[in-house]
Amino acid sequence: FFFSCFSRVVLPCSVQEYQVGQLYSVAEASKNETGGGEGIQVLKNEPYEQDGEKGQYTHKIYHLKSKVPGFVRMIAPEGSLVFHEKAWNAYPYCRTSESPPCNEYMKDDFFIKIETWHKPDLGTTENVHNLDPNTWKSVEVVHIDIADRTQVEPGDYKADEDPALFQSVKTKRGPLGPNWKKELATDEECPKMCAYKLVTIKFKWWGLQNKVENFIQKQEKRIFTNFHRQLFCWIDKWIELTMEDIRRMEDETQKELEAVRKLLFKGSDVLLLPADLSVQKLRQVVWCPCLCVCLGNCWWALWPHVLQAPALCAVVLEVL
Repeated sequence: FFFSCFSRVVLPCSVQEYQVGQLYSVAEASKNETGGGEGIQVLKNEPYEQDGEKGQYTHKIYHLKSKVPGFVRMIAPEGSLVFHEKAWNAYPYCRTSESPPCNEYMKDDFFIKIETWHKPDLGTTENVHNLDPNTWKSVEVVHIDIADRTQVEPGDYKADEDPALFQSVKTKRGPLGPNWKKELATDEECPKMCAYKLVTIKFKWWGLQNKVENFIQKQEKRIFTNFHRQLFCWIDKWIELTMEDIRRMEDETQKELEAVRKLLFKGSDVLLLPADLSVQKLRQVVWCPCLCVCLGNCWWALWPHVLQAPALCAVVLEVL
């Protein structure tokens, strides 16, 4: 049994612009995630060519052990909190996690596939993934409005990532009002596009299957919404970048992620920091010569750990 959901995300940018913006935002999100836990490990990021299809292949591992409650960590089987994501980016078509195992514990019983087409329209293309008629009838269609705050979880909201408030300095796009899609349809100067995302889920576990599949779909919608709000509000950071800039940034991010993981989870000593330590004081502690602590440009990775502890936070560091 497979559960499918189809999301449409309209954006005030071109398909070509989105390619750069998407890759930039993914790299930034990866760094942010690793800063708050074991995070994301990039195993491969390389060109591929298969059956006439050419693009970029990535294989990432998501380590979620530190992101779940303690009682879950205690009862979770080995490998159950480690997830593999394999992605084939043959832009404007992309797909992820096509072949199991997605999870090291559940093997073939857990499967998530996300297929995306990027089209220069306003979400008007029906059945863009060419599903058979019976399957298409059963697919739930979700329209994501990046400017609609009611679609954002209260805990996820950030004013500086709100398209309804943001205006780009470099492109003059935004802020996006309540009728921004209708206005975009008649604006011949502003580019437009839609990301059509088809999410297919299989979770075979008696008694939990429907609940987990529905929960995952809800989380996917949340991720798509937050990600595209960020992408638009970060447009001034990526609009002038080239694909060469992006590939260089991805290589640097991959090295930085691995360095942070090693520093935080494979170090030789433990440093105790007070939970109310300011960013400025944290910098002073990190760079204090007498401690001989070296974090390079990754000092920021400590801060989420400090915030998570009510009194003292034990952070594993690599000491010179």
